Amino acid sequence: MAIYENAIEISDLTKKYSGFTLDNISFNVPKGSIMGFIGQNGAGKTTTIRSLLNIIGIDKGEIKLLGLDYLKNEQEIKERISVVFDELPFHDIFTPKDMARIFEGIYPQWDNAVYTQYLDRFGLPRNKKIGEFSKGMKMKLQIACALSHNAELLVMDEATTGLDPVVRDEILHIFMEYLQDGERSILMSSHITSDLEKIADSVTFIDKGKLLISGYKDDILESHGILKCDKSELSNIDPKDIVSIRMNNYGAEAMLSDRQSASYRYSGAIIDPASLDDIMLYYVHKDEREWNS
Repeated sequence: MAIYENAIEISDLTKKYSGFTLDNISFNVPKGSIMGFIGQNGAGKTTTIRSLLNIIGIDKGEIKLLGLDYLKNEQEIKERISVVFDELPFHDIFTPKDMARIFEGIYPQWDNAVYTQYLDRFGLPRNKKIGEFSKGMKMKLQIACALSHNAELLVMDEATTGLDPVVRDEILHIFMEYLQDGERSILMSSHITSDLEKIADSVTFIDKGKLLISGYKDDILESHGILKCDKSELSNIDPKDIVSIRMNNYGAEAMLSDRQSASYRYSGAIIDPASLDDIMLYYVHKDEREWNS
């Protein structure tokens, strides 16, 4: 079994479609951590995930999962990882009991005792057809299956979208438990940045197929800030400090990429902390420079 520092290593990943290109994406997911993978619809998150799972072919780049080449060692990798999609890939006629029999034949390390514990914890009936489950129940079933074969890496593609806050919170708590031994890792694609602020160690933002920013979540949050001022005062701010500027009827709000340095240079200015949602919004408008809210 390979010894590895990063659960996922993606280098110069490129995939071209008509009208869209995933353009030289590179990032690592350190072993034992959660990476939040953030971007608008159509940003390229699902294309990246399908590429690393070899569901689609790529035009260029290198991908390693668990220290192994994603093509040469595909079968071994897929026995040691789990994937949770936004839509349940199981047929409606099956029951949770049927799924146990199916997965027992697929995964050498499938553990029925662990699976049963998750079904009980989630309150999922063993003999009810999946077609009769609510969206929340279907997602809980997918997660129960994903966590019942001792997977070292969990890949989630918008898995918490559409779930109510109580269910999402329950699932996030289970992910934290899953990571406790330090040997497991999660790549979690999500629109819901507030969830990622709670649990992610690092974040990667992509937009229109391009990497905008990637790094440790706390560093990114600490380094960015929103400077509020009158429109006439914008000329006093060095353009190099600004990610983009949101204009409104009352003035302007500029996202700064180095809050600490800016607080010295613009000592009279109000610089508020930024959330991941704020940071994503301002980076998406980076090319426009100024935009209206």
